[in-house]
Amino acid sequence: MTATLEGRATARPSVFERMAGWAYRRRWIALVLWVVALAGVTVGSQVLGDDYRNDFSLPGTDSQRALEVLQRESPAQAGATVQIVMQSGGGLDQSGTRSKVEGMLVAVRGLPHVAAVAGPFVAVSADGTIGYATVTLDGSAEQVPAPAVRDLISTAQAAEGDGLRVELSGDAVRNAEESEGGAAEGIGLMAALVILVLLFGSLLAASLPIVIAVFAVGTALGLTVLASHVATVADFTAPLMILVGLGVGIDYALLVFSRFRSELIEGMPRDRAVSRALDTAGRTVFFAGCTVIVALLGLVLLGLGSLQGVAVAMALTVLMTMFAALTLLPALLALFGARIERSVRRRAEKRQARGRRPDGDGWRRLANAVERRRWLAVIVPALAILALAAPALNLQLGFADAGNDAPGSTSRQAYDLLAEGFGPGYNGPLVVVVEGGDAAAARAAQEALGRADGVAAVVPQVGDGVSMLIVLPESKPQDGATGELVNRLRTDVLPPVEAQTGATLLVGGSTAAVVDYSDAVASRLPLFVLVIVGVSMLLLLVVFRSVLIPIKAAVLNLLSVAAAMGVITLVFQEGMFGVPPGPIEAYVPVMIFAIVFGLSMDYEVFLLARMHEEWMRRGDASAAVREGLATTGKVVTAAAAIMIVVFGAFLFSPDRMLQQFGLGLAVAVLVDALVIRCLILPGVMYILGRQAWYLPKIARKLPHVALEHN
Repeated sequence: MTATLEGRATARPSVFERMAGWAYRRRWIALVLWVVALAGVTVGSQVLGDDYRNDFSLPGTDSQRALEVLQRESPAQAGATVQIVMQSGGGLDQSGTRSKVEGMLVAVRGLPHVAAVAGPFVAVSADGTIGYATVTLDGSAEQVPAPAVRDLISTAQAAEGDGLRVELSGDAVRNAEESEGGAAEGIGLMAALVILVLLFGSLLAASLPIVIAVFAVGTALGLTVLASHVATVADFTAPLMILVGLGVGIDYALLVFSRFRSELIEGMPRDRAVSRALDTAGRTVFFAGCTVIVALLGLVLLGLGSLQGVAVAMALTVLMTMFAALTLLPALLALFGARIERSVRRRAEKRQARGRRPDGDGWRRLANAVERRRWLAVIVPALAILALAAPALNLQLGFADAGNDAPGSTSRQAYDLLAEGFGPGYNGPLVVVVEGGDAAAARAAQEALGRADGVAAVVPQVGDGVSMLIVLPESKPQDGATGELVNRLRTDVLPPVEAQTGATLLVGGSTAAVVDYSDAVASRLPLFVLVIVGVSMLLLLVVFRSVLIPIKAAVLNLLSVAAAMGVITLVFQEGMFGVPPGPIEAYVPVMIFAIVFGLSMDYEVFLLARMHEEWMRRGDASAAVREGLATTGKVVTAAAAIMIVVFGAFLFSPDRMLQQFGLGLAVAVLVDALVIRCLILPGVMYILGRQAWYLPKIARKLPHVALEHN
């Protein structure tokens, strides 16, 4: 033992120790650099503002080609449309009602970004009480400014009164109505602070992980806002960065701080405790952060427009949180370490005076219980997780439409009125563009479409340079029958017409675009999963120098993802707990997979790093599992509790997509930390025994990356 300690003392300090030493000694410089960085990017982002824009284009698909033809041949028809839906109990044909509608539409025509208005009534319901006019904007729903759309809404609704009701629908209207956000971030931070205070018994100590997360997320968010001016960044990027950054930032800082606290309790001087914490837990944080970044950057492989910008932005957030835990935290410990040390030692003395069991004793008892019932500890929880994941087998990808909006919103009211007056298909019309054909080709296409099963009506429209057919399905946009209709039109109904007339018939529109997007995600998902899992397994192989551990980690992490997808399918697709049923947002599964797989790998690394440390020290596989769980179990569960409340707080967000992310991530962390890492992982490690650390001779030439410094 003496030789080992002397070797440590004389060994060249690792990069983590040198980083910690610099931040500790130059505490004010480190702190000022972080403050300047945060203030600089924040001021810059406030001055320039953001330029978020969504890009859901999929080159080569029918829907994208249809849009490109319209933009080229008839730009006026390519813009986003808004339906002004009107209802009058006495009938829309009354002279007073009609004149009010006509006057309102004249005012709408004069508004900025309005290219054309078709009305006063494009169509009227059979009973004459519901009708609508169509407003064509001069750009896509994402390009038209929200204030201009809100002016359109207020101008149209100014005509209400005397029995006339006016509601508006369309993607531009939904975008303009979206809330700026709720109190999710604040709720998550307050709940995290409460957990940290209970864990450490000190408000100052509990505040440090939150300070780290705020600095890191704030800096990354400011950089992303600036980057949005030169790259495509989706408008939902910021809340996702906050969601992931707060959870990961607090997680990483907590791990380092907990190791620092443990070293203090063992009697190590404060400066050495900081160095030791960074040289052990800091290495773990670095590797865990790298695995999350790799998983997030795997989203780039999907090649799905805005998701690439989201992936890079979230990877930047994780990088900043990792860097803050390794540089800002040592500086804060240098500034406030004396007060924290007094609190830590005082609490440890009180614990000892009261005769309480040593830290980790309860976890050792749990480990012993798992060892005695190792097969039971693996099989029963695994079966329960698989049952929880089973609903994901019926996962339906898509995008929420106005039917999922808040009941009081004008987009939802217009959606319901259109469905009542004309049928559900009016809320999701398909657009068939006739390219390279004459009027006869358009008529032939109209006749074929009119005979097709699932089509309620076909309305021809002739533009300046291209013919267009509006196809109204019998089913609402989110129904699986609508997606089947899109595919049937493309494969069965329209090809004979193309062969007969020589025209090219392209099925487009927002509903068809959703089908194309969902199909693209589903087709590219296997490669995405393969790359993420493969790279993560390779990293684990290099770090832990074991063949079985990477395989086990991949399987367990996939269980976490499956459980998350099963629960969000039950809640959001099947409508459990009174949630309006609808499809799962098409990009949610891939992003949840990337985030959850990375976070699951975090917990895997946290636990296995300590187990590996004990294995290298003792050579006893059972003792390594027991001591690894005893020293890390409390930290992992505390970190999980914090992540659960941070992620779960996003259920209070008004945005359905953020609700799906929040629930999915919270469930995944709950299952992973409390079931997989506390029962299944130690059970599997006990079953494998010494073989868990086996490495064939052929793989021993791999580079060695240690998570502990000897």
